[in-house]
Amino acid sequence: MTTTSVLARRFLAEYARNPVNLLVLALIPVVFVVAAAGAMADAARLLGGSGADVPTATAGWAAAFLAGVAMYFQTRAARAADRRLVLAGLAPRNLVAARLATGLALSLLVTAAALVALSLRTGIEQPLRVTGGTLMFALIYLAIGTLVGVTVRNPVNGTVIILFVWILDVFFGPAVGSPDRLATRWFPTHFVTLWMVDLPSRHGGWPGDLGWALLWTASASLVAWTVLTATSRISRRRIHRQGRFVAGLRMGLRDNRRNPALLILMAVVPVVFIWFSKAVTEAGYLTMQVVDSGQTITRSFWLPDVHAGTMTPIAVASLAALAGLFIVLDARTGDSRLTLAGFPKNTLLVVRLCVVGLAAAVVTAAALTVTALVFDARQPVTYAAGNVLIAATYAMIGVCLGPVFGRVAGVLIAFLIPFLDLGIAQSPMLRSEPPGWARFLPGYGADRILLDGGLTAGFDQTAPLLLALAWLTVLTIGGTFLFRRAAN
Repeated sequence: MTTTSVLARRFLAEYARNPVNLLVLALIPVVFVVAAAGAMADAARLLGGSGADVPTATAGWAAAFLAGVAMYFQTRAARAADRRLVLAGLAPRNLVAARLATGLALSLLVTAAALVALSLRTGIEQPLRVTGGTLMFALIYLAIGTLVGVTVRNPVNGTVIILFVWILDVFFGPAVGSPDRLATRWFPTHFVTLWMVDLPSRHGGWPGDLGWALLWTASASLVAWTVLTATSRISRRRIHRQGRFVAGLRMGLRDNRRNPALLILMAVVPVVFIWFSKAVTEAGYLTMQVVDSGQTITRSFWLPDVHAGTMTPIAVASLAALAGLFIVLDARTGDSRLTLAGFPKNTLLVVRLCVVGLAAAVVTAAALTVTALVFDARQPVTYAAGNVLIAATYAMIGVCLGPVFGRVAGVLIAFLIPFLDLGIAQSPMLRSEPPGWARFLPGYGADRILLDGGLTAGFDQTAPLLLALAWLTVLTIGGTFLFRRAAN
């Protein structure tokens, strides 16, 4: 066997060694294609699209996200080992070929999983077109994951960038929004989506939608190959050890200051996401059930005035969950050594939670700042408090996910939970009030509080407040138990 094929087999075996990774490869397509397609189609109709193309496009979205995140960790986690292989005499082209072959195998796997889910849900009327489009989605995001992997060392930054690109590409692309917006024509999968769902763009010109889609795919792959070949940095990490709470907190904050890109991303991503939500909202009315003065009433709201305010918790929750997950995971090795050296576990736990809280506060502050410019909350303090509860709750979800699922599967699950909870189940864009089962999800109580603060003149959500605090308490207890066990 050739060196490239041997390495590719080893890389795939390493990925498959964690059974949760394989479980997530099946779970993500099911969530997008089977569970969320209907809700996304409803959202598309509100935002100016027809909604008819969403079920088909969901297969591509699922494959894209899985391929991007999988390739990021394939590239980033092994940079030091790959560099040692090159120093030991392995030709860089063989190493790059093995990494990209691994990525291609993963792309084919996620494409097959997405197509199976789509065929079970709606069937596939144009199998060649849908299969080709789904594979192009995966390959383009394979390249995006590779580019982020070789340029962004910190996994929080890397996954946030991939998530940010994916959110813009999906939620403001031609399947959900209008296919004729000039600003979205430069998104990576714009032409792939149009060709896959058989929606001629009339703005593609020569060589047509398929030609542009193939050009995007080929160019992305070529750039990924070139950059991966040219880069051979070794990631080095320093572990700091010192005194008690104040010293531990200072070191934790200093480590974050050494990563200014993290704070920038935590601030910029929600700003762009919320502002873009406001910019692309179509004119129309949104009907919702709200509680005002103790009475449940149905009201209509002008969608451009309230859409950005309802999107804020999604951005806050997603980034807070990632912050909680990675801050705890990145410090796990150092925390174990500090514990062996006599650092009290309880003090160490408080230090880590303070750092997580700081990251969640940055996300919330950035989101509320830009929201204040585009959304006029009736009760600003209550609205802000609801978002703070969302951030704290999902930060603790991230703290719990890290020790259980690790990096790759943890990131995917940390993305799924807020998407299903706040983006689908609690979303006022999709139904006038959440379904009964949504009341058991972690975001229900805090989301009811922020909607009450944003849309009504008085506070009427005591029961949801108690529910939100109960969720936060349970998650804090769970995070404490998992943290202490991991620090042993």
